[in-house]
Amino acid sequence: MIKNKILTFIFFFIITFSASLIGGFATLNYKEPWYSLLNKPIFNPPDWIFAPVWTTLYLMMTLAIWLFWHSSNKDIKTINIYLAQIVINTTWSIVFFVFHQILFSIFVLILLIILIIILIKKFNNVNLISSYLMIPYLLWCCFALVLNLSIYLLN
Repeated sequence: MIKNKILTFIFFFIITFSASLIGGFATLNYKEPWYSLLNKPIFNPPDWIFAPVWTTLYLMMTLAIWLFWHSSNKDIKTINIYLAQIVINTTWSIVFFVFHQILFSIFVLILLIILIIILIKKFNNVNLISSYLMIPYLLWCCFALVLNLSIYLLN
């Protein structure tokens, strides 16, 4: 039983943090000089804040899906929604930083936020802690949407 829990945690950790790895690669290799030349709102966080925030959020997401997986009423549809939001999460970094498509990245964020809300509701029906662990992620993505929209309007 313990071995199974450790293996599933490692599995979900790798799946979740793959978004971080791909997004980080896209950001590091395609961000500059394009991003530095953009007009940004005054509430734009400093670059150093993103790594610790996203690391914390990805860890919380991993715990959320892992707890859900080990709940008695889990369902595969919710797991698929989780996997879909991971793909959409990664897609935002590629659309924004690689392709420099600010407007299209707004639509990607809206889709991501919708999936997170659906996921929180699904988690809430099975594992309350899982749903609570996703709330900071939802709030950060809503902030990212406001930031993304502001960058679009300023440029």
